Amino acid sequence: MRFLRIVLVILSALLLAAHFYRRGAEIVAAVCAVLPLVLLVPGAWARRSLQIALGLGAVEWLRTLWSLARVREAMGEPWVRMAVILGSVAVVTTAAALLAGRPGRRPREDS
Repeated sequence: MRFLRIVLVILSALLLAAHFYRRGAEIVAAVCAVLPLVLLVPGAWARRSLQIALGLGAVEWLRTLWSLARVREAMGEPWVRMAVILGSVAVVTTAAALLAGRPGRRPREDS
């Protein structure tokens, strides 16, 4: 489960970084790119911060899906495949946010 959490957080953060970089928001893209480093910080506040950031990222994917679908529909272009792809990315980002809030396993102390 730990490996899945790490992979999903890294993937989600890098996809968000690419999204914001393409939109011209380089500072936000840089923040998203270094976001997985929060996994190295111990403490509940770090997990909660990561969870909130990824949750906001999922909302951004849904906002982008909505706006692009409206534009494509108005232009008479196909939009369903784009909606499925961005919806899938939003689901993966949401899963990463949910898993990021879980505490990691602590090593057992043998007596």
